[in-house]
Amino acid sequence: MTVSYGPICQIAWVTDDVEATEQLLSKQFGVGAWVRMPNIEFGPQTCRLHGEPADFTAHISMTYSGDMQLELIQPVRGTSIYTEFLDRSGPGLHHVCFEPSDFDTAVRSAQEQGLAIVQQGEMSGGMMRFAYLDGASAGVPYIELGEFSPEIRAMFEHIKKVAAAA
Repeated sequence: MTVSYGPICQIAWVTDDVEATEQLLSKQFGVGAWVRMPNIEFGPQTCRLHGEPADFTAHISMTYSGDMQLELIQPVRGTSIYTEFLDRSGPGLHHVCFEPSDFDTAVRSAQEQGLAIVQQGEMSGGMMRFAYLDGASAGVPYIELGEFSPEIRAMFEHIKKVAAAA
């Protein structure tokens, strides 16, 4: 069975200074206004890292370049896929996100094909689910699969409008 992983909907960087990275991408590359969400908490009841409960906090900042969502992630507390990345390679391109039409089937298919799930979980009371796959074989550190509720999609549309108005 062929599984559709959906379109790439996001490109993300991990940084140790979200404000400096926003400024670089805005000034040097003309990216629109950013919407920053400080201190987003990921708790051990809804997030796993290497199969174990994870408890961490990150600053998240988002914008759009056309229809492509750009995300910046700055870890601020705890151990996560983001702190591991910074420790290993410093700031940089972290993942691309695909939005499959059937999240559970896509995650299962990726595992059956030997792609390890490094971190997974849900946010906002289950309004968003995510799974980060080891993307080294595809030339990117990680590949994220995401499932987004109508409420999260509405937030994304708001961020897209803010970016376009800048």
